[in-house]
Amino acid sequence: MGRSPRNRMEEGTVTDVVPVPVRQLDPGLPLPAYAHPGDAGADLVAAADVELPPGGRALVPTGVAIALPEGYVGLVHPRSGLAARLGVTVLNAPGTVDAGYRGEILVNLINHDRESAARIARGDRIAQLVVQRVARARFQPAAELPASQRGAGGHGSTGGHAGLGSAPAGTDGRQPVPEAS
Repeated sequence: MGRSPRNRMEEGTVTDVVPVPVRQLDPGLPLPAYAHPGDAGADLVAAADVELPPGGRALVPTGVAIALPEGYVGLVHPRSGLAARLGVTVLNAPGTVDAGYRGEILVNLINHDRESAARIARGDRIAQLVVQRVARARFQPAAELPASQRGAGGHGSTGGHAGLGSAPAGTDGRQPVPEAS
């Protein structure tokens, strides 16, 4: 494969290791860390106690700022356990941390529970940071796009959910957007 062994994780996997400088804004909190070998996301923790009322949202500080190398992005993903147990997830999932951003990582959490407030304690794991390589697109105007098997189908056009039923022939199943009055 041509990659040097120092670019691989100590566990012997083929995952590249990307050095990411971290500024620990709150020394009482851990740095982002992977819970298990092979995990894609490093856990981010809350730097403050937060109570999210039913339907409420908040930007939760993590106590860390990072310097991603050019050509990489940090994607802030929800933690499945937080969503399953409390109904709390990342509102703008995934959140984007660009390579040039040097401020504190804030996580936009929302409580989808309609009845109970969600309490997030300082130090709770609230999100996962996935670091990925990015490609920059060069957008080029085109009068027509090349054909594909999928075509313009989207937004549930392939079915797969009992509640959707089937779309009438020749449509993609979308409902028209009501006109403003």
